[in-house]
Amino acid sequence: MNAENIRIPQNLNNKNVQQIKTNTKMKNVIITSFILALVLSSCADKSQAPAAPAPPLLPVLAVTSENTTTDAEYPASIQGTVDVEIRPQVSGNLERVYVDEGAYVTKGQTLFKINERPFREQLNNALASLHAYEAALINAQLEVDKLTPLVQNKVVSDYQLKTAKASQKIAAANIEQAKAMVGSAKINLGYTTVTAPVSGYIGRLPKKQGSLVSATDVEPLTNLSDVHEVYAYFSLGETDFINFKAQYAGNSLGDKLKKLPPVTLVLADNNAYPQTGKIDMVDGQFDKTTGAITLRATFPNAGGTLRSGNTGKIRLGLQHDDAVLVPQSATVEMQDKVFVFTVNKENKVAKMPITVSGKSGTNYLIKDGVKSGDLIVLSGIDKLQEGQVIQPEKSTPSKVAQIINKK
Repeated sequence: MNAENIRIPQNLNNKNVQQIKTNTKMKNVIITSFILALVLSSCADKSQAPAAPAPPLLPVLAVTSENTTTDAEYPASIQGTVDVEIRPQVSGNLERVYVDEGAYVTKGQTLFKINERPFREQLNNALASLHAYEAALINAQLEVDKLTPLVQNKVVSDYQLKTAKASQKIAAANIEQAKAMVGSAKINLGYTTVTAPVSGYIGRLPKKQGSLVSATDVEPLTNLSDVHEVYAYFSLGETDFINFKAQYAGNSLGDKLKKLPPVTLVLADNNAYPQTGKIDMVDGQFDKTTGAITLRATFPNAGGTLRSGNTGKIRLGLQHDDAVLVPQSATVEMQDKVFVFTVNKENKVAKMPITVSGKSGTNYLIKDGVKSGDLIVLSGIDKLQEGQVIQPEKSTPSKVAQIINKK
């Protein structure tokens, strides 16, 4: 509105007219300023409003199912193929100790020497008795030879000949008894030299040279272990044993044992023993106390790395057909539950609980929760929220491996 175009009543004087024009101009200025302020404020709000953030770009992976193997570990105790206690068979003074603790000995090698003098004298006494009985047999034979013609000529009665023959048989029996005493004395004399029944490693030597030893001692002279091969004993519960048998073909347990794959021995330092073993024995019955059955795996041990008394774990590989696999790095644990983030067609994520039935390398075997073909977020899940929209980036095998290795 222009002040000059305003109609002024004729009865107003010049002073009033001037006042009206002034008021009109001021109103126009105020209105114009107000409109300008609104325009500027609107422009300022548009320039200062932040833009909506773009959805995060995250790698995703399609869940797959394939044939795989899981590892189950069972505590094992290790023994040599032959573990024997070396005990004295006769009593006496331990005259010599020929080996040291931990030494390797061969079969037949002399280990200990017990004082043999008392046993040699026993042998000499038995030999003397044998010679005496041999002489008595000769005398009895001479008596029989003398009386035989006299009886035939009826010079003497046959009673005397029968008595002479009986004495001859007694002398012969005495000789047999004396021979047995000689043999027993020789055996006892041989027991004074204690030799190794097998090749292996010597254990502790509680009895030192000069000790008095006896066959009735509670503690043995030492222990000897043949460990060119070792046995690893482990136990399976009833359910595990049923699953174990179901894994392999065969009409009998013996047939199944022949088809079993090699097993791995994990040592106490969690490193795998470099050579694999073979399960070759299953106990005939379950232990009533533990409800478990014992199996035995045999491992070669040419280098003597393993010793009797070692402990470890037997790692069994169990085959799973069409198992659903999810990388462990794509999961998150909360309150003893495992979750993954699935992605729907609208690229929205949802936290999905899963049931894990085992592990295969860096993957979980999924029993329930997701199925083959489902899309899950591979990494960056620690910052995701339920229902959040993402930009899915399909992962190649090399990228999946790279992400898993970073974890």
